[in-house]
Amino acid sequence: MEKSYKYILYIFGFFILISLFLDGSENTANQTAVTNPNNNNQIETSDAVEDETDTSLPNTNTASASTASDLFSVTRVVDGDTIDVSINGQIERIRMIGINTPETVDPRKTVECFGVEASNKAKAFLSGKKVRLEIDNTQGERDKYSRLLRYVFLETGTNFGLVMIQQGYAYEYTYDLPYKYQSEYKSAQKEAEENNAGLWGDKCNGNTKTLVSATPVTTTNTTQSVETNSCIIKGNISSKKEKIYHVPGCGHYDKTVIDETKGEKFFCSEQEALDAGWRKALNCN
Repeated sequence: MEKSYKYILYIFGFFILISLFLDGSENTANQTAVTNPNNNNQIETSDAVEDETDTSLPNTNTASASTASDLFSVTRVVDGDTIDVSINGQIERIRMIGINTPETVDPRKTVECFGVEASNKAKAFLSGKKVRLEIDNTQGERDKYSRLLRYVFLETGTNFGLVMIQQGYAYEYTYDLPYKYQSEYKSAQKEAEENNAGLWGDKCNGNTKTLVSATPVTTTNTTQSVETNSCIIKGNISSKKEKIYHVPGCGHYDKTVIDETKGEKFFCSEQEALDAGWRKALNCN
């Protein structure tokens, strides 16, 4: 009986040893599967991590999209230093910081020397184009006429105001406080003066404060001929679509504002206006 009991214990111990051996082999196999670099499961796990990392990378198109969203369409060039742009579907008038151009559309003033040229140059640069606008906190958000105060840059990054000064179509203008590009604009004006560029040439002689606008001469028959230093005869189109021109001295001359986008224009002589189909205003002297 004692021998049978010992025999049973031996058999039981044998099965326990076999069980422990089998468990150890399985654990070793699992550990090898995790650490083996050639194991397919490990490669699949690495691919999954890499894919997850890729989705968190910054979008490289973000900068380009942001640049495009900063561009605004020019809807109208008012004159050499003022434009209208569309911002979020709303038309805003922009008064450029740091430059001034001779007047052409201010109803309180006559057309100033080189004003038409400056206006035409601005139209050549900006009509139908998109621009980037830059604010200068030292100058405020808007002027007293509620126009946005901004620097204007072309799509290429060119500073429009700086080019206008360099080429003599505008002069540096500090309204009150120094502004960001003041030193550059002043240097550009000095260069333009030295080169007799634009309004610094013989036509205007740099008379930027009280620019000569016109010199009336003799009257011939019933048509008054006006010789001018710039084309200042205003060809207006009335609400009835009638083409009427105004010369200095006409009752409504100072109040007449020319909008060239509507077909209105400036003429250099009365004969030119007559030949184009305009008639003289009845309230002229």
